[in-house]
This record gives sequence, structure tokens and C-alpha cells, in this order.
Amino acid sequence: MTDNIENWEFATRAVRAGQVRTNEGEQGEPIFTTSSYVYASAAQAAARFSGAEPGNIYSRFTNPTVRTFEQRLAALEGGETCVATASGMAAILTTCLGLLKAGDHVVASRSIFGPTVLLFKNILGRFGVDTDFVALADTAAWEKAIRKQTRLLFLETPSNPLSELGDIAALATLAHDHGALLAVDNCFLTPAIQRPLALGADLVIHSATKYIDGQGRCVGGAVVGRKDLVGGDIYGILRTAGPSMSPFNAWVFLKGLETLSLRMQAHSAAALELAQWLEQQAPVERVYYAGLPSHPQHALARRQQSAGKSGFAAGGVLAFELKGGQPAAWRFIDALRVMSITANLGDTKSTVTHPATTTHGRITPEQRAAAGIRDGLVRIAVGLEDVDDLKRDLARGLAAL
Repeated sequence: MTDNIENWEFATRAVRAGQVRTNEGEQGEPIFTTSSYVYASAAQAAARFSGAEPGNIYSRFTNPTVRTFEQRLAALEGGETCVATASGMAAILTTCLGLLKAGDHVVASRSIFGPTVLLFKNILGRFGVDTDFVALADTAAWEKAIRKQTRLLFLETPSNPLSELGDIAALATLAHDHGALLAVDNCFLTPAIQRPLALGADLVIHSATKYIDGQGRCVGGAVVGRKDLVGGDIYGILRTAGPSMSPFNAWVFLKGLETLSLRMQAHSAAALELAQWLEQQAPVERVYYAGLPSHPQHALARRQQSAGKSGFAAGGVLAFELKGGQPAAWRFIDALRVMSITANLGDTKSTVTHPATTTHGRITPEQRAAAGIRDGLVRIAVGLEDVDDLKRDLARGLAAL
């Protein structure tokens, strides 16, 4: 099924890439729910385990359903290979364990997901990996933070939840000039909108839990990049330590990839309409969404968020600040009747959360302040409901203030 894949457009790859039919001739991808595999001989078993012969060994690190997902996502991101993991956080941890050692240094955006901050600072820090956090949009600050020991630059763009952007191409050049690698968390936009590898990044990280699934069903993650990076030490960590994706979850994610491009355009269109509406509402101090011309990095967004035939899109996540701090934010959230109060995103169902007490609640107040996470901030991940119903729900929340 992968013949001439280099000539396929994105939508075709999303539906077809990676599938290898069994002798049953199935149209849909099967779920291989097996822990181990049977060999034709002892010699074949030895050849598989030594790597002399390709093939399945043990489902912790070789499973046909997971492999199909890995190949399809790699095709969509334009990467040589992919390693699928149990969660997005597992993907980041697996990447760091594969690439870093005691004494190494990381420069990361201070606008990354709260648990990612804790992973770099509190967990990797215990094992001798030092991390400095800098302003995402300030390329000069990234350069200033780089040391002789710097091995990795890590960012999310757009940021969660303020839609701040990092200049991927500029940061890739900066990393490579200093002998470091650039890893980009792309879960907010997916390869349907943004392809960091084409802009110079070395690695793309995903929480497949979000838009790749698309319906809030399963947890998973992935790392995509060059074969020597992802297929080497990063895969070696997966094989040995086993933060593995289950075959069932991989099958769900495959189904999500089939509609990814259509969903991301619909999410983006609705989010832009709601962001424009919110900008006109008196209780709203500021709206954070890179699709708005008022966003200070709108021009950069148009340059690097325009993958594929459909052109520019800004994704389905927006945030806005309410006058009145946390009490106002909580009153607003509690008054909603359509949107679900949950910290997940990327669902067909719109979700709303208060970042300061949920997604970023475990980092210090100082870290939240540095990342711009204020007490009146509300984040919405726009689903696929009718946008007029969502506007009425937001109006209900604003009326409660």
C-alpha cells in the first residue's frame, strides 16, 4: 500500500500510508492483540532478536498495528521514522532519555505544558540534566541561554494556552550552529497545519491523545524524525524501558488520522470566528489566538502554519482573559452548558478549563507569571459543534459576570 507514497497528497497519506494487508484481504487495518510472535525455527528467532532479520519480536516494541500508525504519522510529518509511546509525556521522556546524559544542558520555552516543565526541572534535573527556560518568541534569549553543553532546544508552538509562537526556522538554524538539536511539540496544530521538520526541526513530538485521536478516547504519544535519531537511541529506550503504545490505541489513532485534515480546518474556522466574537465583548480584556490580525505574531503564524493545499489555519485552541481574576473565570466556566469542563483538548466536543488551577496548577506562581498564565485566563478548545451554539454558550458565561 505504500508504493509511490512520495507522490501522494496529504489526505491520501492520512488514509493509506503504512497499511500492509494480511492474506485475509481486509479493507480496514486489523488490531494485532498479541504479546509475542511464533517463529518458524530457532534460527529465525535468533535472527530476529539479533536484528539480522527484520520482523516482529515482542509487542513492547514491535507490533503491526502500532507500526502502521508510526509509518502513517511519519509520512504525514515528512519524517523518516516514528516511535509511538504510551502518552505525549512518555514521548518527551523517551526522547530525553535517548538523547541526553548527565552534564548536558537543555534550553526550553517557559511557555511549555506545566508537566513538561516539571519533567525537565524536577525529574531530569535529578539526573544531572540542566534546563534553562526562556521566552518563546525571543530568539535572542534562546541564543544567549545556549552553553557549550547544550544538546537540545525544546518548544511548543503555538504555546498552551496563549498561542505564542516560536520561529521554528530561526531556532533550527540557531540550534544547528551550536551543535544542538531542535525538538518541536506539534500537538496543537498537527501536520495538517504545521510541519516543523520541513522548517528545519530535527524532531517532532506529539500527544496523539489530542487532535490525532480527535474524539477524546485514548492516550498516546509519538516522536518523529530522522532514522539515525528516532530509530537509534530513542527507539532503544522504548525497546528497553517499554513506555509503549497499545495496539488498540494505535488503531484508534489510525482512524483519527484519516479525518485529521478535515477536522483541523473545521476546528480552526470555528475558533477564528469565536475569537473574533470574543474580541468585541466588554468583560474580555484580551483574546489570545494567532489567527487574529491583532496577534503580535500573526505574520509569523501565516508563514509557518500553512502546510498543505488548504493554506493558513491557526488551530482550534484559543484563550482569553476576563476582568475580575479567578472568581470571574470560575463563574464564567460554571455557567456554561454546552462546553465540557475538562483539561483535555482536540476533541469533537468543545472543552473549557482554567489553566492556572489545572494544566499549569503544579508549577510555581512565579513560573506561571513568567509564562503569562494569569488568574483570569480561560482556555477553550473548540470542537465541532455548531458555532452559533458555542457563541450562545459563551454569551451565557459572560452574562454570569
